[in-house]
Amino acid sequence: MTQLHSLPEASLNQLFRVARTVNGFQSVPVSDETLHALYDLLKWGPTAFNAQPARYVFVRSAEAKEKLRPALSSGNVAQTLAASVTVIVAQDTRFFEHLPVQFPAYNAKPLFEANAALSLATAARNSSLQGAYLILAARALGLDAGPQSGFDPEQINKAFFPDGRYQVNFLVNLGVADPAGIRPRGPRLGFEEVAQIL
Repeated sequence: MTQLHSLPEASLNQLFRVARTVNGFQSVPVSDETLHALYDLLKWGPTAFNAQPARYVFVRSAEAKEKLRPALSSGNVAQTLAASVTVIVAQDTRFFEHLPVQFPAYNAKPLFEANAALSLATAARNSSLQGAYLILAARALGLDAGPQSGFDPEQINKAFFPDGRYQVNFLVNLGVADPAGIRPRGPRLGFEEVAQIL
């Protein structure tokens, strides 16, 4: 019988049980090397057709943060400006152009090129998956994360993706948590409330 090899409890705690959505950050810089290491982890997460439709803008400089500020909801401004980096997780609306290289099993490009609804749904679903991989990769590297959707997508797209090819999905603030910015954890639904085994 094949034996499962679980991660150590400390790793599971860091990724899930102790990890929190962070709403305040200490002034601790995140280096280029860390951002490259972050991507080098998250890129291995699976996506449909190996499409990898997510695109990332690491908003770190004061100038870039000010460019982002007008699009943020009022409740997200302080934490976003305090975060060492804010990642704009976007989706490439023409991700299928890369499929001949990324998915050589067969020519899947025409499938998406001819079906705008399928292409949009695939980009949205899989860039969301990749954003989740980013959060877990950040936690694995010792960073804290604060994902958020409180923003005006049209403003972000206009400011950062004016040619229209990329479209924002959501934002993730990254850095080292300020304990004062950690709110009490909300309860989670139990297995019997959300799942069934058939």
